[in-house]
Amino acid sequence: MVANTNSKGVERLRYYLPTIVVAVAVLAVWELLVRLFNIQQFLLPKPSSIVTSLISEWPVIAPRIFFTTRSAVGGFVMGTAVGILMAFITARFVSLREAMMPFAIAANSVPIIALSPIMFNWFGPLNPFSWMVIVSVMVFFPVLINTVRGLTEVQPEALELMRSYAASPLKVLLSLRVPNALPYLFSALRVASVLSMIGAIVADFFGAERNTLGKYVTQEAAVLRFANTWAAILVASLIGIALYTFVLLVERWITPWSNGQEV
Repeated sequence: MVANTNSKGVERLRYYLPTIVVAVAVLAVWELLVRLFNIQQFLLPKPSSIVTSLISEWPVIAPRIFFTTRSAVGGFVMGTAVGILMAFITARFVSLREAMMPFAIAANSVPIIALSPIMFNWFGPLNPFSWMVIVSVMVFFPVLINTVRGLTEVQPEALELMRSYAASPLKVLLSLRVPNALPYLFSALRVASVLSMIGAIVADFFGAERNTLGKYVTQEAAVLRFANTWAAILVASLIGIALYTFVLLVERWITPWSNGQEV
């Protein structure tokens, strides 16, 4: 048992070590180039300057994290729930699926920056629900499209076997289609977890609420305090990574067969 645990630890270290080495190398080269070529801070601040700004501005940035994170998480949950529900409906009815999927793909190509003012006009510029709706729009389409694929693209042999045992449509759905759709769903959720943070930041630009990360980014950039701007971007990135990691851990717990790992 101990040997197996140590082996898994070594394997995980080998898996993550190249990423850590590359990240450290990029930061070191970034710092060196800025110092060597004397690049001005308003063009590209040093990583050390960004960290210093993050520490000094933390009392200002910290209260803004909650609102933006709430928008991202709330919109992620809403978009995922509606996307899964619509996927089950469209996967059940072929004619509806053929009619909706081209529309869904086309609507997914509309920039969220174009929809944000409309959403705030509908639900109010100070209503937190407006932020969540904007995020949910970004999350909805990847979840819908991938889940429909997972529910419909099952192996014909497996489907034929279920029918040979006179399995009911509900049994086929729960025993075959849903397990087949889970890897597709979590693939969409990994993408959506990152999109949700992007959507929340974009929504901050248009909302009237000022205590947000997005507003802080625009305010600091307007007065050329770009080290502070990068510090807020770093915080948003870390939140996005945390959401992605959470989805990844849930995926490994629910679908260990799809990634070959046991948790």
